[in-house]
Amino acid sequence: MSNRLQSLIRDYFGFSHKESRGFLVLIFLTLLCLLIPFVYRFVLVQKPADTSLADQRKLDSLVAMMQTEEAKQPKFGDRRDKDKTTAERFSEPKLFNFDPNTVSVAGWQQLGTPRWMAERIEKYRSKGGQFRKKEDLLKIYDFPSDLYDQLEPYITLKETPHADRANNDRFGATKPYPSEPYKTSERPVYPDRAARPVLQPFDINSADTSQLIALKGIGSTLAGRIIKFRDGLGGFISTDQFREIYGLDSLALDELQKFGKIQSSVRKISVNTATVDELDRHPFLSRRQAQIIVNYREQHGAYTSAESLKPIRILDAKTIEKIAPYLDF
Repeated sequence: MSNRLQSLIRDYFGFSHKESRGFLVLIFLTLLCLLIPFVYRFVLVQKPADTSLADQRKLDSLVAMMQTEEAKQPKFGDRRDKDKTTAERFSEPKLFNFDPNTVSVAGWQQLGTPRWMAERIEKYRSKGGQFRKKEDLLKIYDFPSDLYDQLEPYITLKETPHADRANNDRFGATKPYPSEPYKTSERPVYPDRAARPVLQPFDINSADTSQLIALKGIGSTLAGRIIKFRDGLGGFISTDQFREIYGLDSLALDELQKFGKIQSSVRKISVNTATVDELDRHPFLSRRQAQIIVNYREQHGAYTSAESLKPIRILDAKTIEKIAPYLDF
């Protein structure tokens, strides 16, 4: 039996005769080490500790003293609250009336909002964002709907001048506004409002950084990142591609989708003449994918359509769908 087992080990692992014997000894010792605790547990008989009568009396007196001290302790509130640590008590949400346009990051956290969400709201407000009604809080990206349901009764928004005017008209209060339209010569002029340019939609594929900086939530750094991503692609073919730009929050994304229109065609790469470096520069292709596309072209001839890219196993259907509009066949 032992010789047959050694023969199987030599054939399977390619061991020599001595190595196979050593392997069997090692397995035996390993099994022995694993069995020792079980054998020790069942063979060894533990003798019960001999407690003298004097020691037993001392133990009984100590137990009685402990029970007496515990009975003297005052009971305040629920036992579960006493067992909570200081950190757990401070981490519990404390609801209070608040204005989402002015509450601080610490206040959001006290209301039960995660710190990363509180910082996102603060960033939204710092870039000009404002909550005009309670439901606007749900416009913040990933804001939990269950948390909104919990906070909604405590949201108090200050009324805007437009709302005050509507309420005055509704309830018959004294109107600070003329009941008749202004004449042309008497119409008040608001220079700040008149001087502010009105944003117009523009072609995102030919826009410069100054047009992007004019949008809410987009600064010079983010504008440069958008231009760099667009030039790397060769132009946008869909506004859904805006979501792939790193660093765009919900406010900047809404502004870009509202004013950034696709009005010009994209720059295409001639897939049948492009080099590996030219294909590798496109964000949707890796260096290895670009090399295999060129190698396959040299072996099988020119590509005729996006369908001719499907035999390349390293390119999945999603990659072909994304890169096809940028290839010239």
